[in-house]
Amino acid sequence: MSDALLSVDERQFRDSVRTFVEREIAPQATRWDLEERYPRELLYRFGELGWLGTGFPEDCGGSGGGAVHYALLCSELARGSAAIALGLYVHTALAAAAVLHLGSEEQRRRLLPGAMRGEQILCWAYAEAGAGADVSTVRTRARRDGGDYLLDGAKLYITNSTFADTMVVVASTAPEQGVKGLSLFIVERDRPGASVGAPLKKLGMGASEMAEIVFDGCRVPAANLLGEENRGFVQAMKVLTLGRVASAAFGVGLGHAALETATAYARERVQFGGPISKQQFVRFTLAEMATRLEAAWQLTLHAARLIDARQPFDREASMAKLFASETCTWACERALHLCGAQGYMRESPAQRFYRDCKVIELGEGTSEIQRETIARHLGV
Repeated sequence: MSDALLSVDERQFRDSVRTFVEREIAPQATRWDLEERYPRELLYRFGELGWLGTGFPEDCGGSGGGAVHYALLCSELARGSAAIALGLYVHTALAAAAVLHLGSEEQRRRLLPGAMRGEQILCWAYAEAGAGADVSTVRTRARRDGGDYLLDGAKLYITNSTFADTMVVVASTAPEQGVKGLSLFIVERDRPGASVGAPLKKLGMGASEMAEIVFDGCRVPAANLLGEENRGFVQAMKVLTLGRVASAAFGVGLGHAALETATAYARERVQFGGPISKQQFVRFTLAEMATRLEAAWQLTLHAARLIDARQPFDREASMAKLFASETCTWACERALHLCGAQGYMRESPAQRFYRDCKVIELGEGTSEIQRETIARHLGV
């Protein structure tokens, strides 16, 4: 990837993450994937390194930096393991960021220092069996009961939920108002009435653990309301700005891992009297992968720089997410194709990349939603 315009600080940050990933994550990534286990100790390590605080102010335990730093972090982590990157993202850019932007001083003091150190892990409990892109269909209810709220309902496909200490839960406090009646709640894992199911079996992202969360009369104090009642979710969507840029960075990082794996294999695999990299089809495929990934990275950096400059970024973030995620899927398929039978084996990283890539097109808004967003900015 071309990073010629990165600042000295951004380059040093990227290099430190890349070194750690090459030493500590990439060699273990396939094993963690096959074990379907997220190594929680990594989040503590990330906290020690200050990475969980990327983009968070120092007065709450953060490390500073901005959207470009966060994109670099996501891309480099995904290069080693997209599943590991996903766990960090949910903890920081969704759950912890909601506390940062919407929380009271007491809530921020209670949650953020531990979250920044990796001592308290968070998850973002939004999705339900019937609620995905259509937020108006959230069925989990929170009704006022004296000085508390009672939560009833179920959340599905919740990343980090199997080991999270605290959940940021989206629940309806005014069902008749649809999206404008959705509130956010801080719910500790050990509260009576809250239970987390067994890890779900998935096609890819094996090391990223997700499960169902069920609330059955779970009593939550009113002090755990995050943001305003009936407006918390809408408020959160206005300030949780890193989703599409992080997703684009995942795609670029994972795509580059696929390119590197395919390139190394093409140089070593001998057929017809020489390495297959001498075959024009192979060389042209690798060249096309590199070109598309470079374009995806520049779109990602552009969107991140707009965020850092406090400029409008909605269209550019959707463009980056759309192009990077679809490029990643294409690149991972091509890498598996070039690696042949060896790539198809479970111990090969190429098959892991192929299983991991598709979900990047789905999360943070599908490709169709991104195209709708871009079209809206075109006035059509």
